[in-house]
Amino acid sequence: MKEKAVGYFHEKEHYNCAQAIIKTFCPDYSEEEIAKYNKMGGGKAEGGLCGAVYAANKLLSNTGKSSELESKLVELAGSTKCREILKLKKLSCKDCLRLVAGFLETEYKTK
Repeated sequence: MKEKAVGYFHEKEHYNCAQAIIKTFCPDYSEEEIAKYNKMGGGKAEGGLCGAVYAANKLLSNTGKSSELESKLVELAGSTKCREILKLKKLSCKDCLRLVAGFLETEYKTK
């Protein structure tokens, strides 16, 4: 699932990080549903949150696992905010996608 998410990111479909996560873990979503996440990448999600984390939080909303994911990202990337992550250069966008997708792989059941 990690590499599947990375494959969607800025590739053929030109998905941002949030859309790549949604496309990977919600294969039944229509293009219109995925398009709703168009403005959530590149630091534009609420509070500047990483788009991949934003999408994951939406998927994990009823599980109580969002804070666990965010803690893991802070530990490895230094922040949950896109622009801070990029500035710190601990993880690339693709590495963040791999981390989020790996977390979702164990914590989220695909619809």
